[in-house]
Amino acid sequence: MLQEEPHFWWFHLVVGALWLVFALLVFQVDSRSVHAIAIVLGLTCAGAALFELLEVPAAHGWWRLGRIALALAFAIISVLCFVHPGNSFKALSTIFAFYLLLRGLFDVVVAIVERGRPLWWLTLLIGAVQILLAFWAAGNFGNKAFLLIVWVGASALAHGVLQIVRAFELRSA
Repeated sequence: MLQEEPHFWWFHLVVGALWLVFALLVFQVDSRSVHAIAIVLGLTCAGAALFELLEVPAAHGWWRLGRIALALAFAIISVLCFVHPGNSFKALSTIFAFYLLLRGLFDVVVAIVERGRPLWWLTLLIGAVQILLAFWAAGNFGNKAFLLIVWVGASALAHGVLQIVRAFELRSA
């Protein structure tokens, strides 16, 4: 699927570290502010779209098209968060549920295709967790504001861990 150059391992390490810092900052957001949560959601989706676009040159065939489609979907979700930041938590959690579902499905497919990679199962596990979080985000389970912060933070944390693991896989190659 990906023919990445091992000497670019540091790129994944930097991106992973940035996701971890972002996750840490997300948990500092005031869960009472709809605008703050909308901006955090928008930044998360914009970051994911950018990362998918950066991965396009390393992808081949249908994977390239898949990465472009995923980046486009994440960009649209990001724009929705920025255009109407005053929307209710229910609308924001629905938007983020779609993000989690798409991200999770893509990670599961990548993990299954790359079963020969040393830590492929970690990508599978994180993808499955994101799919479960998507259905949780779509449901009506009480305090949406607090849960939305947790979902965004957990998603950013998962991205960070996956990128750092990928960095060390490439470094050892």
